[in-house]
Amino acid sequence: MGTVHARSLEPLPSSGTDFGALGEEAEFVEVEPEAKQEILENKDVSGLWNTSIMKKDESFLGKLGGTLARKKKTREVTDLQEEGKSAINSPMAPALVDIHPEDTQLEENEERTMIDPTSREDPKFKELVKVLLDWINDVLAEERIIVKQLEEDLYDGQVLQKLLEKLANCKLNVAEVTQSEIGQKQKLQTVLEAVQDLLRPHGWPLRWNVDSIHGKNLVSILHLLVSLAMHFRAPIHLPEHVAVQVVVVRKREGLLHSSHISEELTTTTEIMMGRFERDAFDTLFDHAPDKLNLVKKSLITFVNKHLNKLNLEVTDLETQFADGVYLVLLLGLLENYFVPLHNFYLTPDSFDQKVHNVAFAFELMLDGGLKKPKARPEDVVNLDLKSTLRVLYTLFTKYKDVE
Repeated sequence: MGTVHARSLEPLPSSGTDFGALGEEAEFVEVEPEAKQEILENKDVSGLWNTSIMKKDESFLGKLGGTLARKKKTREVTDLQEEGKSAINSPMAPALVDIHPEDTQLEENEERTMIDPTSREDPKFKELVKVLLDWINDVLAEERIIVKQLEEDLYDGQVLQKLLEKLANCKLNVAEVTQSEIGQKQKLQTVLEAVQDLLRPHGWPLRWNVDSIHGKNLVSILHLLVSLAMHFRAPIHLPEHVAVQVVVVRKREGLLHSSHISEELTTTTEIMMGRFERDAFDTLFDHAPDKLNLVKKSLITFVNKHLNKLNLEVTDLETQFADGVYLVLLLGLLENYFVPLHNFYLTPDSFDQKVHNVAFAFELMLDGGLKKPKARPEDVVNLDLKSTLRVLYTLFTKYKDVE
């Protein structure tokens, strides 16, 4: 069985501009042979020329609107497009946005959102999208599904179903393949209800719904994926403080009105993980920086007391424990055993290798009778000082009297 591309699951179009050169509403007029002969005999060239121009214009407008329509309808579509562009390109707008015709054909009071092109080019936004894409493809590797575009490949619920089943180790009672819009939304509803049951008890805000996901709203899709990644403690590093400018277009009294809002996609790892319970280190960082320095000095003295046996010395807790090497060696010294070098990377040169080292150190802590650290391995690797201090303080509490 070959690799399945997510978008290959979509039905082929059976009508409209994607199916043929003409839409379903095209009208064809049969010209009588006698009429053709009369035109040729009178050599009415101007009439032919005008007819040619009219057909060319109608063809152009037909493609713009999606069908060959009557002049009145075509004019309304064109005017609506111009209203949309005018609204977006108004002096109040911070950036120009290219709106597709279908984005401006709104019903009264209907609202549509899109990410400002400038935000799409932001390096942190691009990194967020890439990290999430790579994560999804890693999770679904055994399913032989490859996701290339989040909004195009996730909107119908098919990939989201497989992703949730894999992450939560469950089976959802939904049809495997649904091609109709109603069927897709029903599947999506079931998938999102399952997600809600998982996330709501932990206080996750639900910033998406069936319509926004099925409508290919990238902001909603990203909110959903970030929440899933954090809830299931995905072994990835999401860039922090990623925000985008979102253009909101709404039709009121026949006119299109636009506004710009800032949408925060990620905050800090600690907040996104839902760790709202505060501890002594939160208090130290927020209210007692002078005492924090004393704690750091005490921990440096503690770790050097043991690492000096290997002719190693720590001066910076935040950076020197980030690759996990010193942490592994320290645990071996504290428990008085030699850690085989093939169990960890002595000179890690990638993010994944550093995460492996710290995760291995956490396993050694569990073997030593300590509780699972509150921090994630990724937190330590990402130079999160508070997480590193928590890990080292746990060791200090148990081994402070070890010589």
